Amino acid sequence: MKKALLLGIASSFFFAFTFILNRSMNLSGGNWIWSASLRYLFAFPIIALVIRQKYGFQNIHKEIRNHKKQWLLWSIIGFGLFYTPLTFAGDNGESWLIAASWQITIVMGIIIAPLFGKRIPYKNLIAAGIILAGVFLLQLQNAAGASTSNLALTLLPILVAATAYPLGNRKMMELCKARISTIERVYGMILCSLPFWCLLSLIGALDVGLPTKNQLLQSFLVALFSGILATILFFKATDSVKYNQKQLAVVESTQSGEVLFTLFGGILLLGDPAPNLIGFAGILLIIIGMILNSLISS
Repeated sequence: MKKALLLGIASSFFFAFTFILNRSMNLSGGNWIWSASLRYLFAFPIIALVIRQKYGFQNIHKEIRNHKKQWLLWSIIGFGLFYTPLTFAGDNGESWLIAASWQITIVMGIIIAPLFGKRIPYKNLIAAGIILAGVFLLQLQNAAGASTSNLALTLLPILVAATAYPLGNRKMMELCKARISTIERVYGMILCSLPFWCLLSLIGALDVGLPTKNQLLQSFLVALFSGILATILFFKATDSVKYNQKQLAVVESTQSGEVLFTLFGGILLLGDPAPNLIGFAGILLIIIGMILNSLISS
């Protein structure tokens, strides 16, 4: 369990690059369609090279052929309906607001437990609520200045993304069991979501034209840090505790670390203001919630 927690925290660090770089691309004039599709188009050849060298393609391609419809459906939900709304939201809110709102996924990950024949771990839900309360306090000073329309265009897409990500991840874990490794599953999900990303890229080319060199570079960094490193670390963490619903909830709650990493990254790289006393109280609540979640599960 300790190893899974460390992997989850490490993944939240690399996931934070998503919010910071997506906001940076938006501020420099990059379109959200390219921010979404380029991440996975860049990530695919990188992870394919790793699979070829370490495992070969025979095992994972056989697994996909045996369950084509499930792979296509849950890959598009877990990656497409996760990342597309998230990047769209990034055009309508600061990086801190996106990262903070994204923590809804902690609660959604717990609520969807009945879909997998599991009972909702209500004690973990309380701990997740403490984390979200901390996130609310941390961002209170900034959210107060946002317009109602911007909040709606941010929160509604994030609600979709926050549900799609744990749903797609868990459905694929349930489908694959232990027949393939974590990195093979990530490769397979990117492969099966490629039709979605190619269609989105076509829409982007027709609607806004081709991406700039700056957006290409930053999208490559997002693909490397978030699409490859963060995703593999997070999936590996959830794979190691997938048979324990409470421990799975704990691992998923480590993604609240994205808020802290994004906050500090925003201060250093984008010139975001530091939190006030209420904000620091929120940071303390996040830490307490994560510790409480661990104690409940143990």
